[in-house]
Amino acid sequence: MYRTSLHQVTKWFLLILCFNVKLFAQQKESNWQLLGFTKPVENPIMQADSSFTFFCPVQRQQIQWQKADVFNPAAIVRNDKVYILFRAEDVPGVGIGMRTSRIGLAESEDGIHFKKYPVPVLYPDSSEFMQYDFPGGCEDPRIVETENGDYILLYTSWNRDLARLSVATSKDLVHWQKQGPAFLKAYDGKFLNTWSKSGSVVTQFKNGKITAAKINGKYWMYWGEGPVYLATSTDLINWTPVVDHKKELLPVLQSRKNKFDSQVVEPGPPAIITNKGIVLMYNGKNAESDDADPSLPKATYCAGQALFDVNDPSALIDRCDYYFMKPDLPHEIKGQYKAGTTFIEGLVFFKAKWFLYYGTADSMVGVTVKND
Repeated sequence: MYRTSLHQVTKWFLLILCFNVKLFAQQKESNWQLLGFTKPVENPIMQADSSFTFFCPVQRQQIQWQKADVFNPAAIVRNDKVYILFRAEDVPGVGIGMRTSRIGLAESEDGIHFKKYPVPVLYPDSSEFMQYDFPGGCEDPRIVETENGDYILLYTSWNRDLARLSVATSKDLVHWQKQGPAFLKAYDGKFLNTWSKSGSVVTQFKNGKITAAKINGKYWMYWGEGPVYLATSTDLINWTPVVDHKKELLPVLQSRKNKFDSQVVEPGPPAIITNKGIVLMYNGKNAESDDADPSLPKATYCAGQALFDVNDPSALIDRCDYYFMKPDLPHEIKGQYKAGTTFIEGLVFFKAKWFLYYGTADSMVGVTVKND
């Protein structure tokens, strides 16, 4: 009887200890992370629609520009509405990366139900930048607003040879002016032909509004697909990658064995300055090898968070041990990307709530919501 009781006491003690350790870890992470998001029942909030047509200036014909898939949206608040700029692909039935992507615009009065504009607002054309944008198209945007109310869009130019992070500017979200590759001029073009994607500009949140922020007199941007790198700018258009003493790209966030981000880390929506530091929400891809997190399907994309020093955006202070969102709804694990994806790109504060917009399995648009 005594041995049994002691065994039971020991067992309960260990259970309580494990519970408290786990609770402490969760509290530690929630101390700086933006957590508490819930996916509303309206998901998915946007799907492909073959009824939308557009005259392509390059192919010189009518195109069903969102016939195949719509996904990976940027988001911004303007005139008391939420606007998302989503990636749309035209031709179904071909491999990933072999369609032409264009960026469409949609608006919402509640952040959930969106009305699409009839034609894309950013797409391959016959300008000098066609060499970067065609035939793959314009992909995966992130957007920031400047303090004077202009808009900066960071998107991927994909010519089916090399992905390049590119910039476009607008005053109304409808009419966009392409500015070319973000790294076109830096170091005499040294990184122009470096694979580059996913530009997350550091922002500030003041009086309920998110705008691009300067730190030490410069704008900062996290970017990359693999490791995450850093770049600076004085105008939000021309960007200079941060390099090490050998003049090579300086990684500031890297993958981890046996974690949800064991193969790829890739910036999500614009990073935001908090009283704890700079919070970067990012997308983590589980490895397709023995390095994978065994609790997740291989190659799955989940969402994580990292914290950087506001005085030195290259200095990593902390990062999550666990994802805060994963593919778990039917449309998030079935689609063009069959391993499953919740790929975050747009974050807004709207009507006292945080709305985080994401792509699902490279096929639809989803949202998850957090009360302030």
